[in-house]
Amino acid sequence: AGEDTAEERSVLLANRAACHLKDGACSLCVNDCSRALELVPFGMKPLLRRAAAYEALERYPLAYVDYKTVLQVDNTVQAAHDGVNRMTKALLEKDGVNWRQKLPPIPTVPVSAQTRWSIPSAGAPRANTPATARPGESGESLLLGWAESYQTAADTERARTLKEEGNELVKKGNHKKAVEKYSESLKLNQECATYTNRALCYLALKKYKEAVQDCTEALRLDPKNVKALYRRAQALKELKDYKSSIADIKTLLRTEPKNTAALRLLQELNRA
Repeated sequence: AGEDTAEERSVLLANRAACHLKDGACSLCVNDCSRALELVPFGMKPLLRRAAAYEALERYPLAYVDYKTVLQVDNTVQAAHDGVNRMTKALLEKDGVNWRQKLPPIPTVPVSAQTRWSIPSAGAPRANTPATARPGESGESLLLGWAESYQTAADTERARTLKEEGNELVKKGNHKKAVEKYSESLKLNQECATYTNRALCYLALKKYKEAVQDCTEALRLDPKNVKALYRRAQALKELKDYKSSIADIKTLLRTEPKNTAALRLLQELNRA
């Protein structure tokens, strides 16, 4: 209505940005966070959410700058430390040892902004604590919770995108490149299907030990996963571990007794 203060408008924009981030609308998230930061510079919520959005968009230099800016505001925010580590690795892989020379300038956070988020001492007025904090909860811990929540959402979305890119590469027969995509995805989110997909690639590349390892990880997440059991049995067969391969097929058949591929493989194993 035009009557809210700059700080109130900044909070609203940052909250809407959180919704955009959770929905995967990363560009809209960046826009809202940038507007929020124009109103209230160096706010941790919009900085963290914009960093997560930039990361999901693979704009790693900008994500790095935002994560580093958060650490100037509050050096205890683990989500920002983790983000800096991820961005450093991504930028090193992309631009080599001179990656720092290509970074945009990192703003210097004034002392007033650094102390704004400090935990109030006992008996001190709680004016520095964000309005959404519950009694007894510091602004720092509240913000860290928000940051972790939405960083997780960004990681999950990025992992899903990488997995889909890997799936497309498999369709094209490019199993080696698909392995790279699946590996990047698994760094962000350990998902059973991603492990079984990478195992399929390893089978195609004749990397049978790696295929066994991936299927084992998938079965740790889902002990009755049919694809993991079947692909591990295939890999074990190639490694001439027929006993273990037969055990996997029999476990699979208890779940799907009419699985024709598994029955065919069992016949081959019995003749081996």
